[in-house]
Amino acid sequence: MELEAIPGVGAKTAERLAELDDPERALREGDVAAIARAPGISDGRAARIARGAIRRDHDDPGGFLGTERARELYRQALGLVQERTVTDYAARRLETIYPSAAASRIEEVRAFATDAMEREPDPAVREALADVEPLETPGDLRIRDRCLATGDAETYARAQEVVPEVSVELVDDARKLSELGRGYATVVALDEAFAGVEVDGDVRVDPTALESPAEVVPERVLTFFARNRESLQAAATVAREAGLDAPVDLDALADGLARLDADGRVKGDEELDRLSTAVDDLDAAVSTAESVANDRLREAIEERDVTIEGADLLSLVERGAGVDSLLDRELADEYADAVAAARDQLVDALQLRDTESIARQAFPEEPTFPVERDEAVVSRLREELTAARDRRATRQKRELAADLADARPAAEELVDAALSLDVELAVARFAREFDCTMPTLTDDEPGFAIEGGRSPLLDVSFDAVEPVDYGVDGVTLLSGVNSGGKTSTLDLVALIVVLAHMGLPVPAESARVERLAELHYHAKTQGTLDAGAFESTLREFGGLVTGVGDDAEGEERTGRKLVLVDELESITEPGASAKIMAGILEALDERGATAVFVSHLAREIRAAADFDVQVDGIQAVGLSDGELEVNRSPVKGELARSTPELIVEKLAEDGDERSKAFYRRLLGKF
Repeated sequence: MELEAIPGVGAKTAERLAELDDPERALREGDVAAIARAPGISDGRAARIARGAIRRDHDDPGGFLGTERARELYRQALGLVQERTVTDYAARRLETIYPSAAASRIEEVRAFATDAMEREPDPAVREALADVEPLETPGDLRIRDRCLATGDAETYARAQEVVPEVSVELVDDARKLSELGRGYATVVALDEAFAGVEVDGDVRVDPTALESPAEVVPERVLTFFARNRESLQAAATVAREAGLDAPVDLDALADGLARLDADGRVKGDEELDRLSTAVDDLDAAVSTAESVANDRLREAIEERDVTIEGADLLSLVERGAGVDSLLDRELADEYADAVAAARDQLVDALQLRDTESIARQAFPEEPTFPVERDEAVVSRLREELTAARDRRATRQKRELAADLADARPAAEELVDAALSLDVELAVARFAREFDCTMPTLTDDEPGFAIEGGRSPLLDVSFDAVEPVDYGVDGVTLLSGVNSGGKTSTLDLVALIVVLAHMGLPVPAESARVERLAELHYHAKTQGTLDAGAFESTLREFGGLVTGVGDDAEGEERTGRKLVLVDELESITEPGASAKIMAGILEALDERGATAVFVSHLAREIRAAADFDVQVDGIQAVGLSDGELEVNRSPVKGELARSTPELIVEKLAEDGDERSKAFYRRLLGKF
């Protein structure tokens, strides 16, 4: 697949998409989560790219939604399904489902939606989905306790590219390699030439290290799992609750995650914990040991009566001796005991093992008061403990990363499956809550036929919506009383047509819809248009009925169209409106289009048209306490009676004979 051939994908975006493991699969399947893993691609951008790729794959020219009102109905239809998602990802993924004229695309979504409708929206699954998010690939990882070393410039450049998380150093002899060994906890030499060279520190020679970056930087794997822990755990719960075939061993994944802390460090290793605690507590432990030694020595001094003869005192003074000499002479054993206690305290407090001999040198043999640490020894002890800790941590990280590295693709599949399930459950909930069925989409029968259709867009509870039966297979005028449901009927027709061409179920007992190239829905105009707006409106209809667009090329638009128009007569004076609409209907009829025009001027339009215009009516069956009683399903071939006609008819049946005669005369005018 040529990535730059996808609408909206330029050279830079194509480079980013190329970094994905399988960009063609992600684009072909509309996998927004996978596409969004490309550097700098947001979820919203990923959805737009996916739509472009889908259109290209199905040779879909677009343009199905021919008017703003049609596009608004699509947004409302999409919103009804999106409202039933749990995750933001699922809502974005649904944006890849759009009304199309391409049969292959419609069938692709129909197959998905048909399977989705079999899903059971389990509350436990939805609860678990709340914590599932697309996986994040950490991009801020930096490792400072190890480095790579090489004497080759090309290897140096490749190492910087393959393993950017660690420092790469140029070295040309064993001395420099040894210096690195003293400065880093671990050094990986990439040149075979360094094999057999003995240097200080943890230095290993591995010319193949760049082929397995996860072994050099196990944190790359561990940080990925640590950062995505909650999403992975939630996805595992979704898989269990929904009975999905998990692509990964869920128990093994749970065990691996349990061994990681939030920063990607390995937990549960006693030796590593001991070394980490020793490094962290070293200064405090040394201070405590000093206090132990000084307290014991102070007690010993306080309990002893030291007598110095004059000659001895003179001799000490002449030699320039001080208290240290006095301690050495009079309290040598007590000092030795105090230092021994301090050393034992330090070793026990830090649970030292391999570094015990260094720790015991932290307090000198020569008597002094107060007893003080040897800072050089303490620094050396700190370096040894830190190096041991880092080596142990790296070894543990490497082992755990080896266990988890192979599981990463499967873990990604696990999360993707959970997110995809959210999309399916949203469709299932939509279908259940609005009593939907899969419509019949045909190329053989023109128009549409809806039975038991109920619009979820009305400002009443769905249970209170009256079902509507309606079908049209040509050019039709729809008449009806004010507030009788004409606009709602148009909205229902448009909604069902849009959903059918999205490949989704529709809110009806049954529905047959002609596969269309375009849907044009013109909403009711608010007030009479001025001359400029009137001319613009006529130009729009001119392009529609002639099939020629208003673009610069003026290319002819081919394919079946459905035209829905709500009270076009409001664009100008009633007399002129009737003639204009009659002419538009004539042109649409000649082109074999399907159209429904809502109008209060049905009689006038029919009289002005040069063909037999079909007129349907949403009939008001009477008045009850001043409220209209309406049959919401249009009656074929019958002009609807107006509200004034109903009122006059009611008056003609009441009152005295003279009044009745007057009202009957008025009734005859209708």
